[in-house]
Amino acid sequence: MNEIPVITSILQLLAGAIRLSTPLIFAALGGMMSERSGVINIALEGMMLIGAFFAAICALATGSAWAGAGGAALAGTAIAAIYAVFVIRLRANQIVAGTAINMLAAGTAPFLCKILYGTSGATPGIPLARFLYAPVIIAWAAAILLHLWLHYTPGGMWVRFAGEHPEALEAAGIRSSRVRWASVLMSGALAGLGGAVLSIMLSSSFTRNMTAGRGFMALAALIFGKWKPVPTAFACLLFGITDAMQMRLQGVHLFGAGPIPVQFIQILPYVITVLVLAGFVGSSRAPKALGRH
Repeated sequence: MNEIPVITSILQLLAGAIRLSTPLIFAALGGMMSERSGVINIALEGMMLIGAFFAAICALATGSAWAGAGGAALAGTAIAAIYAVFVIRLRANQIVAGTAINMLAAGTAPFLCKILYGTSGATPGIPLARFLYAPVIIAWAAAILLHLWLHYTPGGMWVRFAGEHPEALEAAGIRSSRVRWASVLMSGALAGLGGAVLSIMLSSSFTRNMTAGRGFMALAALIFGKWKPVPTAFACLLFGITDAMQMRLQGVHLFGAGPIPVQFIQILPYVITVLVLAGFVGSSRAPKALGRH
């Protein structure tokens, strides 16, 4: 009989991990699309944050979670277009431009929130949030479909060549800059959807800086997954497990002593992120033309 609570706890942990990993999967797949085409994308954090904000306001305005998701995808695409102008057309440093996008998003979202709702801290609650579970299925389906698309379609081949051998792509009469534009825009749409899942499904509202580094976790996950869609999704699930664990460990007493400090527990996902980056950056082979103009 004692096994039943243990099994129940494990199932609850897995259910929580799957839900918490969903926004990471969308963002990581978006980052993977950009980087497979040769464009470094550390702007995932900003794209997620803008997506989360516009998802909330669209869902509140229409009463539809799907309208919120659409608004998030469009907002993510718009900010990705700004990023693409700088890094593809103007050939700006991709790290600096990505950092600027993150800072722009961090300031824009609370500013617009203040204008619309009179407070920069949060939007009103979204009552329909608890009923949106489809993103979990869509996220995993997207990982599988992207794998098939990258390896078995001409468009996928163009993306891979843009990130590995852009000169060969140009020699074949296909402009690598156009392929990169499309990839970065898709990256923004997917990251925006990740933000939508965060504000609509997981939080029921938008709050200031609610992404809390998840864009960088997504970046770590795609490196851990070696820029491959399905392994990247499982890497996100690993981060989701650590996130679910830190929630369940809060208030737990260790060996009869006092409870584990909340601050220590809350850093667990970020410690795992650092360890993953430290252990896999050197062993993972990035696309050869990543970061090159």
